[in-house]
Amino acid sequence: MNKVVKFGGSSLASAEQFKKVGNIITSDDARRYVVPSAPGKRFSEDTKVTDMLYACYDLAERGKDFRRELKAIKGRYMEIIKGLKLKLTFEDEFKTIAENFKAKAGKDYAASRGEFLNGKIMAAYLGYEFIDAAEVIFFDKDGTFLMEKTNKAMAKRLEKVEKAVIPGFYGSYSDGRVKTFSRGGSDITGSIVARAVKADVYENWTDVSGFLVADPRIIDSPVGIETITYKELRELSYMGATVLHEDAIFPVRKEGIPINIKNTNAPDDEGTWIVESTAKKSKYTITGIAGKKGFCAINVDKDMMNSEIGFGRKVLQVFEDNDISFEHMPSGIDTLTVFVHQDEFMAKEQKVVAGLHRLVNPDVIDISSDLALIAVVGRGMKATRGTAGRIFAALAHANVNVRMIDQGSSELNIIIGVSNDEFEAAIKAIYDIFVVAQI
Repeated sequence: MNKVVKFGGSSLASAEQFKKVGNIITSDDARRYVVPSAPGKRFSEDTKVTDMLYACYDLAERGKDFRRELKAIKGRYMEIIKGLKLKLTFEDEFKTIAENFKAKAGKDYAASRGEFLNGKIMAAYLGYEFIDAAEVIFFDKDGTFLMEKTNKAMAKRLEKVEKAVIPGFYGSYSDGRVKTFSRGGSDITGSIVARAVKADVYENWTDVSGFLVADPRIIDSPVGIETITYKELRELSYMGATVLHEDAIFPVRKEGIPINIKNTNAPDDEGTWIVESTAKKSKYTITGIAGKKGFCAINVDKDMMNSEIGFGRKVLQVFEDNDISFEHMPSGIDTLTVFVHQDEFMAKEQKVVAGLHRLVNPDVIDISSDLALIAVVGRGMKATRGTAGRIFAALAHANVNVRMIDQGSSELNIIIGVSNDEFEAAIKAIYDIFVVAQI
């Protein structure tokens, strides 16, 4: 077995957490390649090191004294080093960081130092080789991740390395400047490494035992998801499920490598397996429920719309011209509705209305705000009759008014629109009918 293991910030926030991680890694010889995040919060009121670095660099960028803030960051690392009884000082590293901050090396460089320094500590603690991600992960001049170039470079670099630590979250442009992924990008680094070494498993360690069927802030102690496919994960991540960065599946998907979401604080828990495809049936008809608030619906009515060639394209052209992306576009014979993010739309509302009148000459335009979208996702829905009917029955019983429904031809998910103030009630009703009723 050959495993790549990635540990999140909460798993590496203190020396005590580092020791847990060390025990997890050394308990399995297959865990050969380690991807660490920057130290996260040690307690609820604490500040993540990445946020400390951003704030510190902001001072440097404005020409202000940042020495006190940088000293506090160094203190966080020295606390971990001391707790692990390592012989590291980081004097040279922080001298270099201070010089680069003064030279205004960029926010990406600043943020990346969190993972870089934690990687140094992890390598020293485990006795593994340290490999700077900037040397093996590449972006083009526009900031687009170069997947194939990176895969070749990473595979070649690790070909003869038995055990290594590769810090997450960042890589480099062709000129050597540091470039970061979006927040949570250490998940992507782990996936990149897993593909390069053709790992049997990519273990992603965090502070929860995998994905849950619903948001625990809405549902009290929701059940966990044992197995989920890449496609199901994409649907849930898009609608707000955030245990794993949604782009982390792409590198491993190319190689069919499964991802196992594990809990550093409960390492014996099975967690959630993320796979390309599986014959294993879901315990429930649905795999998960996720959603977001804050949408507007722009309903365009026009008689004989269905016979007017190019009508849909013209409607979407108006939104594109105003730099507004759309989320969903359900339609009828004489109606077409476009769902957009309310915060993007409100400032451009009347421009969009005027544009629609110019391009498609509608009979009526009606706008609804304060809407929420909920995705009910599950590969088991294909083989189960009456899923949509059960959803509607549950929502009706909970006195929730359905404003929109949209189901893709894959039958993998059903999107439901409700008002913001009925969002939580809707999720509870759907969870109860598909999960609680089957327990």
